[in-house]
Amino acid sequence: MKYLKVTGGKQLQGELEIQGAKNSILPILAATLLNSGESVIHHCPKLQDVNASIRILEELGCHASWEDDTLIVHTETITCGKIPDEMMREMRSSVIFLGAILARCGRAVISYPGGCELGPRPIDLHLAALRALGAEIVEKGGYLHCSAEKLRGCEITLNLPSVGATENTILAACGAEGTTVLYNAAREPEIVDMQNFLQAMGADVQGAGSSTIVIHGKKQLHDCEHRIIADRIVAATYLAAAAATGGDVLLRNVDYRHLSTITAALKEAGCTVRSHLDWIQLRSESRLRAIRPVRTLPYPGFPTDAQAILMAALLKSSGTTVFIENIFESRYRHVAEFMRMGANIRTEGRVAVVCGVSVLHAAQVQATDLRGGAALAVAALSAEGESEISQVHHIDRGYADLVGDLRKLGAQIIRLDE
Repeated sequence: MKYLKVTGGKQLQGELEIQGAKNSILPILAATLLNSGESVIHHCPKLQDVNASIRILEELGCHASWEDDTLIVHTETITCGKIPDEMMREMRSSVIFLGAILARCGRAVISYPGGCELGPRPIDLHLAALRALGAEIVEKGGYLHCSAEKLRGCEITLNLPSVGATENTILAACGAEGTTVLYNAAREPEIVDMQNFLQAMGADVQGAGSSTIVIHGKKQLHDCEHRIIADRIVAATYLAAAAATGGDVLLRNVDYRHLSTITAALKEAGCTVRSHLDWIQLRSESRLRAIRPVRTLPYPGFPTDAQAILMAALLKSSGTTVFIENIFESRYRHVAEFMRMGANIRTEGRVAVVCGVSVLHAAQVQATDLRGGAALAVAALSAEGESEISQVHHIDRGYADLVGDLRKLGAQIIRLDE
């Protein structure tokens, strides 16, 4: 069994370069299918979810190889339009391959995706958008059988600004005849990053980062090269760890604008934050204080992925902070693990009330999902004694080297394998 052993009480100090964004590279790997050639992707994080995406590409007849942190993907041929159930179950974002396969091949067979258990995340919006573009989708034997003799551009309005549905619609629309206009699109920086990749490939996609995206389909695509943006949630994790331990860290290769709601919360809690175009520095010199209610919202609101991480930083704050989770129904599973360490938290439905305590103590805890696992590491760094965090495979899905990064900042943390 793999687990992390964390000794708390050490202030984090130093500089760190932030890895490429998990939520950028996964849809971009699906987007490589649109190009019958070579895609060179720099600053690519080596994650479990990236490996799962590569296996899907190889199942479809493609080839991928690494050169340091550069991933080279060859998609000259696609020999299969079906993704096996066991591959789909590995991660939620596997459904993003559907739009790209339909655009390239006109047919696809997939099962429902897996991933962290955070509550219902239906793909109805994905399927409705693909049907609007002309796809026929039939569920049979646990699989979705999708076909489209000809995709046609149209106007599509999403009921919710879903990141996945936005990405899937863009990818499918790149293979559609005519123009697609997508309204109420998600505005995340990772969607802008995917648009930049598609533009480098020759696709005509405009408007990412706003609520309206326009795609002119059936453009001639070609080989391309692209660099992935920094992972804002990984950056938030290390900022929260520094805040919780009274540290002073400088994060490089990260766009401060992507973390504005997170740094605003940490400033309110008493941290000093300085930033420039590609770096952020945080200094925490005294006990953090409670802040105004934190409500998770679609970007540019406070990200749901950072909810557990900020909560971990505020476990020892003075006062009471209220968290309201508006995105997922089951995103407080980390709370029970925090309470094993002495945290004082009450939850009811989508609300969690965190009453700061003066001391956290070490405990044996279990990562329940990706971000909850990282949050436990943050909490353990500010606790007294030696904590053990199990089920670290969840953390590996989104952090290329959590242990190595934290050790560079002076943390006492090791990874063990019994």
